[in-house]
Amino acid sequence: MQEDIRKACEVLRNGGVILYPTDTIWGIGCDATNEEAVRKIYELKQRDNNKSMLVLLDNPVKLQHYVSDVPEIAWDLIELTEKPLTIIYEGARNLAPSLIAADGSIGIRITGELFSRELCKQFRKPIVSTSANISGTPAPSRFQQISGEIREKVDYVVTCRQKEQSETESSSIIRLGRNGTIQIIRK
Repeated sequence: MQEDIRKACEVLRNGGVILYPTDTIWGIGCDATNEEAVRKIYELKQRDNNKSMLVLLDNPVKLQHYVSDVPEIAWDLIELTEKPLTIIYEGARNLAPSLIAADGSIGIRITGELFSRELCKQFRKPIVSTSANISGTPAPSRFQQISGEIREKVDYVVTCRQKEQSETESSSIIRLGRNGTIQIIRK
């Protein structure tokens, strides 16, 4: 695992794109602060630039660097959730501009999965996490379901967890407003 993390970090630092396991499904990732790297993912996925992507962090303390005002309820939600949870926050900052939605929001998930958490920790920046598929096609829950086109066009494919056969799910998604509103997007 450590060799995979070392190689993935090197690719991320050089503006590359990786294919990696997360706490949900396999993801395509890059340095979430690098606009050019983010553009590569949009092109790879053939995804419309106005459809935002989420980012992973390894520790909730880091949220304050990427969100201007973290609502108090976010801390409880992160601590108490048993399922992977993506929270959409208002006031995104210090990220590649194309990651930030037109309304200034960003989806962030604190990953608890060993590989992606360690990758985020060692990389020391947020990492884009978007499903490893071409837009409009089903999101793969196992490595074997990822198309050859995706595998060939990334700069590094993580070997860790490729043989796992268990089905995985996408995260729950909620939107938190600065005024205390909570909107459930996906359970």
